[in-house]
Amino acid sequence: MTPELKQAIEILQYNSVELNEFIRQELLNNPLLENPKNEESQDDKKEENVEKSEKETDDIDWKEYFSDYDRTKTRNNFKEEKEEVIFQNFVTNETTLTEHLLFQLKFTLLSRDEKVIAEYIIENLDNNGYYQLTDIEIIEKFGIDEIVLKKILDVIHDFDPVGVCSKNLRECLLIQLKRRKNEYPVAEEIIRLYLDDLAANRILQIAKSTSFTKEEIQEAADFIKTLEPKPGREFASMKGIKYIIPDIAVEKIEGEYIIRINEITAPRLTISNYYKKLLSSANIENNASSYINDKLNAAVRIIKSIEQRRNTIMKVVGAIIEFQYDFFENGKAYLKPLTLKNVADMVEVHESTVSRAINGKYMQCPRGIFELKYFFQSGVSSNAGEGVSSASIQSMIMELIENENPKKPHSDQFITDELTQVGIKISRRTVAKYRDELKIPSSSKRKRY
Repeated sequence: MTPELKQAIEILQYNSVELNEFIRQELLNNPLLENPKNEESQDDKKEENVEKSEKETDDIDWKEYFSDYDRTKTRNNFKEEKEEVIFQNFVTNETTLTEHLLFQLKFTLLSRDEKVIAEYIIENLDNNGYYQLTDIEIIEKFGIDEIVLKKILDVIHDFDPVGVCSKNLRECLLIQLKRRKNEYPVAEEIIRLYLDDLAANRILQIAKSTSFTKEEIQEAADFIKTLEPKPGREFASMKGIKYIIPDIAVEKIEGEYIIRINEITAPRLTISNYYKKLLSSANIENNASSYINDKLNAAVRIIKSIEQRRNTIMKVVGAIIEFQYDFFENGKAYLKPLTLKNVADMVEVHESTVSRAINGKYMQCPRGIFELKYFFQSGVSSNAGEGVSSASIQSMIMELIENENPKKPHSDQFITDELTQVGIKISRRTVAKYRDELKIPSSSKRKRY
């Protein structure tokens, strides 16, 4: 494998973040490379057009260096400039859970020493607002008794958000229940004694163990679901949110799908006019000429590899659109099973090339933003002889469950029979697997009373 081929393969596999980091490093290491968005580079480009006749000399055969580069230097049909939108610029400063609780602590009637202990406890809460320390740790560290600790914890329990500083889910729910104006005796007893049974939807078993009817327990369960199990998550930092900038945009114009590579995720590079002129100079020293020629060859290889990456992605996306045309027209239910080999045969490249081309790349289309890997779905066969993708089957399962009678939910076997009737050959175990992937509980846990 030649160094040029190795570099082309690596660049093809880069996602947008990795490619931009690679380009940034190369711009620092190779003075002949320039980003055309740079203002100075634009001035050079204007100067290049004016003095084009002066660039080529008999000493340097520029055609040899740039013929391949110029052939690959194509322009998009869409020439309008689109400003890069950085969503983080729209995010305001956030108040953390710790800051929110410490602010409330200032207005309590605790003594100075007690506030120090409360501050220590608050700063050791987890992101969900739960108490992470043990009572023994606090007692031994500050030399206090259980009565003082309980007093401090009771004060923090009255803070907003309700349920903060709880030791577990049960205590968190009970604290919230206590703050409600009305009394919920059924809910309180279920939380104290039957929380695990409630999580498993064992309504009848709870009814047998208590004096409550199954309707009362169902009503209490619905109320308990309105409580907040993670009181601290409303203060979760948005800094961890990552925004996707799609590599490819697909637009439907006059009935035809047009593919456009995002210039933000894959900027075009050019060769510095300054060094072109320097090479053409008769006064340049041999060492300088040799150095510039080496950098020139390296720069041309990088530009060709990036352009080859663009062309390969364009071809792969074009094949995906052709194969999954029904999806783009009608939605998820029409997604077909697709393999790397299918696209590789259409594009006439190796499967590994397709795999690298879709790695970490995202497409924005009229149906939304999807990772390119999303379109490569496994599936099952149908009576019509065509395959049905797993995403399509999941969409059908979701629709069946959404329209079911909650008092008599569909079993996995019922769903299997329904899919079989429409010509989809699928087993009950596969239905259960797809249901789990959709994070839908089993019929026994979905049943309402």
